[in-house]
Amino acid sequence: MLTSKLQSAKDAAVDLFLGTGKAFEGLTALAASTRPTHNVVGVGVGPKETDGQVSVGKCIRFYVERKVAEASIPREFIIPRTIRGVPTDVIETGRFHALALPIARTRMRPAKGGCSVGFRFTGAKAGYVMAGTMGTLVTNAAGKRFILSNNHVIANENALPLGSPIFQPGFLDNGDPATDQIAKLSKFVKIKASPAWNRVDAAIAELLQPSLAVRNILPSVGALKSTAPIPAAIGMKVHKHGRTTGYRRGTVVDIAADVNITFDFGTARFADQIVIVGQAGQSFSDSGDSGSLIVTRPGGRATGLLFAGSASHTIANHIADVLSALKVSLL
Repeated sequence: MLTSKLQSAKDAAVDLFLGTGKAFEGLTALAASTRPTHNVVGVGVGPKETDGQVSVGKCIRFYVERKVAEASIPREFIIPRTIRGVPTDVIETGRFHALALPIARTRMRPAKGGCSVGFRFTGAKAGYVMAGTMGTLVTNAAGKRFILSNNHVIANENALPLGSPIFQPGFLDNGDPATDQIAKLSKFVKIKASPAWNRVDAAIAELLQPSLAVRNILPSVGALKSTAPIPAAIGMKVHKHGRTTGYRRGTVVDIAADVNITFDFGTARFADQIVIVGQAGQSFSDSGDSGSLIVTRPGGRATGLLFAGSASHTIANHIADVLSALKVSLL
């Protein structure tokens, strides 16, 4: 319980300085508003910190997005040293955001492109768990609906028997084998070890029921604007939603790269692949994003299927090659 003096001082601080809680619209890497109604993101009561030392007494604690030296702040914007006789302290926290388990790693029905999927290891690897990404839904000439992802995500690098169960979420994300099967492995394009050449790392799994998944991709990619894929082009702006990094934007920098990719069974060579780099200082992908559908931005058309990468560059198959090899089309 706060004393009446502390509660009164806190209430006054909230009224005066917490404001609307809206970020300053002009905030950039080079400029930040010191106006308290822009900068203060919280008000509390606790010990005062001075040069790393924590006081015994209580103060009004102002949590700010950016702490700036007093000499740089107009006098009218400086937070007072006391409020109603109670000392104050200013602590830089950054702006607060809601924290939650990334949506891509949760169980969702219907499943959507960009969410976690995977298979169950057996044999020598029993007890291991994994997860990758569901790209989107595709269909064949008979009208059946399938999850599209990579061979290494839902076919275990050629090793998983056809008909094997596919789960959402993958077991790395706490999938339950008793309740979370949504599809069965139907077809994969075999990955050939070097020195043979490959063009795609791709597989499909037939939904157990059509209602278990929809064609929409998780935010902020959304629904494809067309079921017709579009060829990748250098400079093309793209985005994706993956199981690990979620939503990321990128730029295509190569559309004909021949690359060596390391798998559990060894090295495989891939011809004429798409290379993408992330934007805004972020990598475009990370482990677990394999299987993500790469979509143009703007335009909303599929152009690639993510399957590999490094800390700085992402590798993707041309989506037209994937669809042709599996004899399916986008929904």
